[in-house]
Amino acid sequence: MEWLTIGAFAKACRLSPKALRLYDELELLKPARVDPETGYRYYADAQLERARLVAWLRRLGMPLARIREVCALPADRAAREVRAYWARVEAETAVRRDLAVFLVDHLSGESRRETTKMLELRYAAHSDRGHVRPSNQDTAYAGRRLLAVADGCGPAGASASAAAVAALKPLEDAELSAGNVLNLLADAVHAAGEAVREVSQGSTEVGTTLTALLWTGSRLALVHIGDSRAYLLRDGGLFRITHDHSVVQSLIDEGRLTAAEAESHPQRMLLAKALPGGAADTPDLKLHEVRAGDRYLLSSDGLTRALPDERIRHLLGRGEPQDAVRALVEAADAADGTDNASAVVADVVSPTHPPVSVG
Repeated sequence: MEWLTIGAFAKACRLSPKALRLYDELELLKPARVDPETGYRYYADAQLERARLVAWLRRLGMPLARIREVCALPADRAAREVRAYWARVEAETAVRRDLAVFLVDHLSGESRRETTKMLELRYAAHSDRGHVRPSNQDTAYAGRRLLAVADGCGPAGASASAAAVAALKPLEDAELSAGNVLNLLADAVHAAGEAVREVSQGSTEVGTTLTALLWTGSRLALVHIGDSRAYLLRDGGLFRITHDHSVVQSLIDEGRLTAAEAESHPQRMLLAKALPGGAADTPDLKLHEVRAGDRYLLSSDGLTRALPDERIRHLLGRGEPQDAVRALVEAADAADGTDNASAVVADVVSPTHPPVSVG
Protein backbone atom coordinates (compact mmCIF):
# COMPACT_ATOMS: atom_id res chain seq x y z
CA MET A 1 0.00 0.00 0.00
CA GLU A 2 1.26 3.47 -0.86
CA TRP A 3 1.24 5.83 2.11
CA LEU A 4 0.87 9.60 2.05
CA THR A 5 3.00 11.70 4.34
CA ILE A 6 1.18 14.08 6.63
CA GLY A 7 2.25 16.98 4.40
CA ALA A 8 0.97 15.35 1.21
CA PHE A 9 -2.25 14.25 2.89
CA ALA A 10 -2.81 17.75 4.31
CA LYS A 11 -2.43 19.27 0.86
CA ALA A 12 -4.83 16.73 -0.71
CA CYS A 13 -7.61 17.19 1.86
CA ARG A 14 -7.12 20.93 2.53
CA LEU A 15 -6.42 20.43 6.23
CA SER A 16 -3.25 21.73 7.85
CA PRO A 17 -0.72 19.31 9.41
CA LYS A 18 -1.44 21.01 12.74
CA ALA A 19 -5.16 20.26 12.36
CA LEU A 20 -4.40 16.63 11.43
CA ARG A 21 -2.30 16.20 14.55
CA LEU A 22 -5.15 17.62 16.66
CA TYR A 23 -7.70 15.32 15.03
CA ASP A 24 -5.43 12.36 15.71
CA GLU A 25 -5.29 13.28 19.40
CA LEU A 26 -9.08 13.62 19.48
CA GLU A 27 -9.47 10.28 17.64
CA LEU A 28 -11.46 12.06 14.97
CA LEU A 29 -9.08 11.23 12.12
CA LYS A 30 -6.33 8.84 13.13
CA PRO A 31 -3.45 8.13 10.72
CA ALA A 32 -3.36 4.74 9.03
CA ARG A 33 0.19 4.17 10.19
CA VAL A 34 2.60 5.73 12.67
CA ASP A 35 6.31 5.02 12.34
CA PRO A 36 7.30 3.35 15.65
CA GLU A 37 10.75 4.93 15.65
CA THR A 38 10.14 8.48 14.39
CA GLY A 39 6.45 8.86 15.33
CA TYR A 40 5.82 10.19 11.84
CA ARG A 41 2.22 9.91 10.66
CA TYR A 42 1.17 8.36 7.36
CA TYR A 43 -2.25 8.29 5.77
CA ALA A 44 -4.00 6.10 3.18
CA ASP A 45 -5.80 7.33 0.06
CA ALA A 46 -9.00 5.81 1.42
CA GLN A 47 -8.96 8.31 4.29
CA LEU A 48 -9.22 11.33 2.01
CA GLU A 49 -13.03 11.27 1.79
CA ARG A 50 -13.44 11.36 5.57
CA ALA A 51 -10.77 14.06 5.86
CA ARG A 52 -12.50 16.23 3.28
CA LEU A 53 -15.81 15.78 5.08
CA VAL A 54 -14.18 16.91 8.32
CA ALA A 55 -12.74 19.95 6.53
CA TRP A 56 -16.12 20.89 5.05
CA LEU A 57 -17.89 20.52 8.39
CA ARG A 58 -15.27 22.67 10.09
CA ARG A 59 -15.88 25.39 7.49
CA LEU A 60 -19.55 25.25 8.50
CA GLY A 61 -18.44 25.97 12.06
CA MET A 62 -19.60 22.61 13.40
CA PRO A 63 -18.00 21.71 16.76
CA LEU A 64 -15.51 18.85 16.70
CA ALA A 65 -17.59 16.66 19.01
CA ARG A 66 -20.55 16.98 16.64
CA ILE A 67 -18.29 16.26 13.63
CA ARG A 68 -17.18 13.01 15.25
CA GLU A 69 -20.82 11.94 15.58
CA VAL A 70 -21.68 12.90 11.99
CA CYS A 71 -18.68 11.09 10.53
CA ALA A 72 -19.73 7.88 12.26
CA LEU A 73 -23.17 7.89 10.55
CA PRO A 74 -24.27 6.46 7.20
CA ALA A 75 -24.42 9.08 4.46
CA ASP A 76 -28.21 9.61 4.54
CA ARG A 77 -28.30 10.09 8.32
CA ALA A 78 -25.23 12.31 8.19
CA ALA A 79 -27.02 14.50 5.65
CA ARG A 80 -29.98 14.88 8.02
CA GLU A 81 -27.67 15.84 10.87
CA VAL A 82 -25.97 18.49 8.73
CA ARG A 83 -29.38 19.87 7.72
CA ALA A 84 -30.47 19.97 11.37
CA TYR A 85 -27.25 21.72 12.44
CA TRP A 86 -27.58 24.37 9.76
CA ALA A 87 -31.24 25.02 10.60
CA ARG A 88 -30.19 25.81 14.18
CA VAL A 89 -27.37 28.07 12.94
CA GLU A 90 -29.83 30.02 10.76
CA ALA A 91 -32.30 30.40 13.64
CA GLU A 92 -29.58 31.65 16.00
CA THR A 93 -28.22 33.99 13.32
CA ALA A 94 -31.67 35.51 12.81
CA VAL A 95 -31.93 36.29 16.53
CA ARG A 96 -28.45 37.87 16.56
CA ARG A 97 -29.27 39.84 13.39
CA ASP A 98 -32.33 41.38 15.06
CA LEU A 99 -30.25 42.28 18.10
CA ALA A 100 -27.54 43.80 15.90
CA VAL A 101 -30.09 45.98 14.09
CA PHE A 102 -31.43 47.19 17.44
CA LEU A 103 -27.94 47.96 18.76
CA VAL A 104 -26.97 49.87 15.62
CA ASP A 105 -30.11 51.98 15.90
CA HIS A 106 -29.67 52.50 19.63
CA LEU A 107 -25.97 53.36 19.56
CA SER A 108 -26.31 55.65 16.55
CA GLY A 109 -29.17 57.50 18.22
CA GLU A 110 -31.83 56.36 15.75
CA SER A 111 -33.96 54.99 18.59
CA ARG A 112 -33.95 58.47 20.16
CA ARG A 113 -34.63 60.34 16.93
CA GLU A 114 -38.13 59.03 16.34
CA THR A 115 -38.94 59.65 12.72
CA THR A 116 -42.19 57.69 12.99
CA LYS A 117 -45.26 59.67 13.92
CA MET A 118 -46.36 58.74 17.43
CA LEU A 119 -49.11 56.17 17.14
CA GLU A 120 -51.28 54.19 19.53
CA LEU A 121 -53.02 50.85 19.80
CA ARG A 122 -56.71 50.06 19.43
CA TYR A 123 -57.24 46.62 20.94
CA ALA A 124 -59.55 43.83 22.06
CA ALA A 125 -59.20 40.45 23.78
CA HIS A 126 -61.44 37.42 23.98
CA SER A 127 -61.06 33.91 25.44
CA ASP A 128 -63.31 30.85 25.56
CA ARG A 129 -62.89 27.44 27.20
CA GLY A 130 -64.31 25.56 24.19
CA HIS A 131 -66.75 22.64 24.31
CA VAL A 132 -64.66 19.97 26.05
CA ARG A 133 -62.27 21.37 28.65
CA PRO A 134 -63.79 21.73 32.15
CA SER A 135 -62.06 25.08 32.67
CA ASN A 136 -60.26 27.81 30.78
CA GLN A 137 -56.51 27.75 31.43
CA ASP A 138 -55.80 30.58 28.98
CA THR A 139 -55.27 34.18 30.02
CA ALA A 140 -55.74 36.90 27.40
CA TYR A 141 -55.02 40.54 28.23
CA ALA A 142 -55.10 43.76 26.21
CA GLY A 143 -54.16 47.18 27.57
CA ARG A 144 -52.91 50.48 26.20
CA ARG A 145 -49.31 49.22 26.26
CA LEU A 146 -49.37 45.51 26.98
CA LEU A 147 -50.90 42.70 24.93
CA ALA A 148 -50.49 39.14 26.19
CA VAL A 149 -51.70 35.57 25.80
CA ALA A 150 -50.65 32.75 28.12
CA ASP A 151 -51.76 29.12 27.94
CA GLY A 152 -51.40 27.22 31.19
CA CYS A 153 -51.01 23.48 31.63
CA GLY A 154 -51.31 21.06 34.50
CA PRO A 155 -53.64 21.06 37.51
CA ALA A 156 -52.89 24.73 38.28
CA GLY A 157 -52.62 25.84 34.66
CA ALA A 158 -55.19 28.62 34.98
CA SER A 159 -53.34 30.11 37.95
CA ALA A 160 -50.00 29.76 36.14
CA SER A 161 -51.13 31.65 33.04
CA ALA A 162 -52.80 34.35 35.15
CA ALA A 163 -49.67 34.76 37.29
CA ALA A 164 -47.43 35.11 34.24
CA VAL A 165 -49.58 37.86 32.71
CA ALA A 166 -50.02 39.62 36.06
CA ALA A 167 -46.22 39.82 36.40
CA LEU A 168 -46.09 41.79 33.13
CA LYS A 169 -48.89 44.23 33.94
CA PRO A 170 -46.68 46.72 35.87
CA LEU A 171 -45.09 47.50 32.50
CA GLU A 172 -48.29 49.38 31.63
CA ASP A 173 -47.05 52.22 33.86
CA ALA A 174 -43.28 51.85 33.42
CA GLU A 175 -41.15 54.50 31.73
CA LEU A 176 -40.47 53.00 28.32
CA SER A 177 -38.18 53.80 25.42
CA ALA A 178 -36.76 51.73 22.60
CA GLY A 179 -33.45 51.79 24.44
CA ASN A 180 -34.65 50.23 27.68
CA VAL A 181 -37.75 48.28 26.74
CA LEU A 182 -36.04 44.95 26.10
CA ASN A 183 -34.26 45.06 29.46
CA LEU A 184 -37.50 45.90 31.25
CA LEU A 185 -39.32 43.15 29.41
CA ALA A 186 -36.61 40.61 30.20
CA ASP A 187 -36.82 41.50 33.91
CA ALA A 188 -40.60 41.21 33.83
CA VAL A 189 -40.46 37.78 32.19
CA HIS A 190 -38.02 36.63 34.84
CA ALA A 191 -40.53 37.79 37.46
CA ALA A 192 -43.25 35.93 35.54
CA GLY A 193 -41.22 32.74 35.70
CA GLU A 194 -40.80 33.13 39.45
CA ALA A 195 -44.54 33.73 39.84
CA VAL A 196 -45.34 30.57 37.89
CA ARG A 197 -42.80 28.62 39.92
CA GLU A 198 -44.54 29.74 43.10
CA VAL A 199 -47.91 28.66 41.71
CA SER A 200 -46.55 25.28 40.62
CA GLN A 201 -45.27 24.50 44.13
CA GLY A 202 -42.51 22.38 42.67
CA SER A 203 -44.72 20.38 40.29
CA THR A 204 -43.15 19.82 36.88
CA GLU A 205 -46.63 19.35 35.41
CA VAL A 206 -47.59 22.99 35.92
CA GLY A 207 -46.43 25.69 33.53
CA THR A 208 -47.51 28.18 30.92
CA THR A 209 -46.65 29.62 27.56
CA LEU A 210 -46.34 33.39 27.28
CA THR A 211 -46.45 35.58 24.19
CA ALA A 212 -46.66 39.33 24.72
CA LEU A 213 -46.16 42.63 22.92
CA LEU A 214 -45.18 45.80 24.76
CA TRP A 215 -45.84 49.15 23.07
CA THR A 216 -43.37 52.06 23.33
CA GLY A 217 -45.33 54.51 21.20
CA SER A 218 -43.34 53.78 18.07
CA ARG A 219 -42.25 50.15 18.34
CA LEU A 220 -43.42 46.85 19.76
CA ALA A 221 -41.19 44.70 21.93
CA LEU A 222 -41.98 41.00 21.65
CA VAL A 223 -41.40 38.29 24.24
CA HIS A 224 -42.24 34.70 23.42
CA ILE A 225 -41.85 31.30 25.04
CA GLY A 226 -43.92 28.22 24.19
CA ASP A 227 -46.34 27.63 21.34
CA SER A 228 -48.78 30.50 21.63
CA ARG A 229 -48.23 32.74 18.62
CA ALA A 230 -48.03 36.31 17.35
CA TYR A 231 -49.03 37.30 13.81
CA LEU A 232 -48.86 40.50 11.80
CA LEU A 233 -51.49 41.38 9.19
CA ARG A 234 -49.92 43.99 6.89
CA ASP A 235 -51.18 45.06 3.46
CA GLY A 236 -53.42 42.00 3.33
CA GLY A 237 -50.59 39.53 4.02
CA LEU A 238 -50.37 37.40 7.17
CA PHE A 239 -46.93 36.93 8.74
CA ARG A 240 -46.13 34.84 11.78
CA ILE A 241 -43.58 36.71 13.91
CA THR A 242 -42.95 33.99 16.52
CA HIS A 243 -41.40 30.56 16.26
CA ASP A 244 -43.01 27.70 18.19
CA HIS A 245 -40.96 26.25 21.05
CA SER A 246 -42.40 22.76 20.66
CA VAL A 247 -40.99 19.30 20.16
CA VAL A 248 -42.56 18.88 16.72
CA GLN A 249 -41.35 22.32 15.57
CA SER A 250 -37.81 21.30 16.54
CA LEU A 251 -38.22 18.14 14.47
CA ILE A 252 -39.51 20.19 11.52
CA ASP A 253 -36.55 22.59 11.85
CA GLU A 254 -34.17 19.64 11.79
CA GLY A 255 -35.78 18.17 8.70
CA ARG A 256 -37.02 15.10 10.55
CA LEU A 257 -40.72 15.91 10.06
CA THR A 258 -42.81 17.75 7.51
CA ALA A 259 -45.43 20.25 8.65
CA ALA A 260 -48.14 17.82 7.51
CA GLU A 261 -46.61 14.95 9.52
CA ALA A 262 -46.37 17.17 12.60
CA GLU A 263 -50.15 17.65 12.68
CA SER A 264 -50.70 14.01 13.67
CA HIS A 265 -47.45 13.40 15.53
CA PRO A 266 -47.97 11.81 19.00
CA GLN A 267 -45.77 14.50 20.61
CA ARG A 268 -47.46 17.46 18.93
CA MET A 269 -48.65 18.83 22.29
CA LEU A 270 -45.25 18.70 23.99
CA LEU A 271 -43.42 21.96 24.59
CA ALA A 272 -39.68 22.41 24.26
CA LYS A 273 -39.78 25.62 26.35
CA ALA A 274 -42.28 27.13 28.78
CA LEU A 275 -42.43 29.05 32.05
CA PRO A 276 -41.15 28.63 34.71
CA GLY A 277 -38.52 26.74 32.72
CA GLY A 278 -34.88 26.09 33.48
CA ALA A 279 -31.66 27.94 32.76
CA ALA A 280 -31.75 26.91 29.09
CA ASP A 281 -35.39 27.94 28.57
CA THR A 282 -34.70 31.52 27.56
CA PRO A 283 -37.54 33.37 25.86
CA ASP A 284 -37.25 35.09 22.49
CA LEU A 285 -36.94 38.88 22.84
CA LYS A 286 -36.88 41.39 19.99
CA LEU A 287 -38.07 44.79 18.83
CA HIS A 288 -40.56 44.97 15.99
CA GLU A 289 -40.97 47.97 13.68
CA VAL A 290 -44.57 49.04 13.12
CA ARG A 291 -46.57 50.93 10.53
CA ALA A 292 -49.88 52.70 10.79
CA GLY A 293 -52.48 50.23 9.60
CA ASP A 294 -50.73 47.14 10.99
CA ARG A 295 -52.93 44.64 12.81
CA TYR A 296 -51.41 42.22 15.32
CA LEU A 297 -52.82 38.95 16.63
CA LEU A 298 -51.75 37.01 19.71
CA SER A 299 -53.36 33.59 20.05
CA SER A 300 -53.20 30.40 22.07
CA ASP A 301 -52.60 27.09 20.33
CA GLY A 302 -56.25 26.14 20.78
CA LEU A 303 -56.99 28.68 18.06
CA THR A 304 -54.06 28.05 15.74
CA ARG A 305 -54.48 24.27 15.82
CA ALA A 306 -58.14 24.64 14.87
CA LEU A 307 -57.75 27.19 12.07
CA PRO A 308 -55.36 27.15 9.08
CA ASP A 309 -53.40 30.32 8.37
CA GLU A 310 -55.58 31.32 5.42
CA ARG A 311 -58.70 31.14 7.59
CA ILE A 312 -56.94 33.17 10.29
CA ARG A 313 -55.94 35.79 7.71
CA HIS A 314 -59.53 36.09 6.48
CA LEU A 315 -61.10 36.37 9.93
CA LEU A 316 -58.37 38.67 11.27
CA GLY A 317 -59.23 41.22 8.61
CA ARG A 318 -62.79 41.65 9.85
CA GLY A 319 -63.98 45.03 11.11
CA GLU A 320 -62.76 46.42 14.41
CA PRO A 321 -60.47 44.48 16.78
CA GLN A 322 -63.45 43.34 18.88
CA ASP A 323 -65.11 41.94 15.75
CA ALA A 324 -61.99 40.04 14.77
CA VAL A 325 -61.30 38.46 18.19
CA ARG A 326 -64.84 37.16 18.49
CA ALA A 327 -64.86 35.85 14.92
CA LEU A 328 -61.57 34.04 15.47
CA VAL A 329 -62.47 32.43 18.79
CA GLU A 330 -65.96 31.43 17.63
CA ALA A 331 -64.53 29.91 14.45
CA ALA A 332 -61.99 27.92 16.49
CA ASP A 333 -64.77 26.61 18.73
CA ALA A 334 -66.86 25.66 15.72
CA ALA A 335 -63.97 23.97 13.91
CA ASP A 336 -62.65 22.00 16.88
CA GLY A 337 -63.65 23.18 20.35
CA THR A 338 -61.55 20.60 22.18
CA ASP A 339 -59.20 23.20 23.64
CA ASN A 340 -59.40 26.68 25.13
CA ALA A 341 -59.09 29.36 22.45
CA SER A 342 -57.89 32.92 23.04
CA ALA A 343 -57.11 35.91 20.86
CA VAL A 344 -55.84 39.46 21.31
CA VAL A 345 -56.06 41.79 18.32
CA ALA A 346 -54.52 45.26 18.17
CA ASP A 347 -54.47 47.91 15.44
CA VAL A 348 -51.71 50.48 15.10
CA VAL A 349 -53.52 53.78 14.53
CA SER A 350 -53.09 57.52 14.71
CA PRO A 351 -54.18 58.80 18.14
CA THR A 352 -57.74 59.68 17.19
CA HIS A 353 -59.73 56.68 18.42
CA PRO A 354 -60.27 55.69 22.07
CA PRO A 355 -59.13 52.12 22.83
CA VAL A 356 -61.73 49.39 23.14
CA SER A 357 -61.33 46.29 25.29
CA VAL A 358 -63.57 43.25 25.19
CA GLY A 359 -63.64 40.66 27.94
